[in-house]
Amino acid sequence: MSVMTATPEMKVVTEASRLVMPRYAKLRFDKTRDRWVILVPERVLVPDETAVEILQLCDGTRTVGEVIDTLAQKYIADRATIAGDVIPMLQELVGKSFLTDLAEESHG
Repeated sequence: MSVMTATPEMKVVTEASRLVMPRYAKLRFDKTRDRWVILVPERVLVPDETAVEILQLCDGTRTVGEVIDTLAQKYIADRATIAGDVIPMLQELVGKSFLTDLAEESHG
């Protein structure tokens, strides 16, 4: 995925963000393709295994910081390195409307 930077009208992803897929987006396992896909009206995204793992953790109950902590513990990896990979990926998905911040969704 290419890195997307936030624009003034786009929600900036921080470690305090509680991200979730909007009601119109679904993460599903496609048996025909034998892979996970994100279904959005008129669009399909095929995330890699790492992205699927991160998306499964973005259920609105955890902050982005907690997602990073979970991954750093699981992979016994440097937290800053994980954050440096996770936050830009999530920012891109927010920019493409595949994810939304719960706080933003409840006000919008």
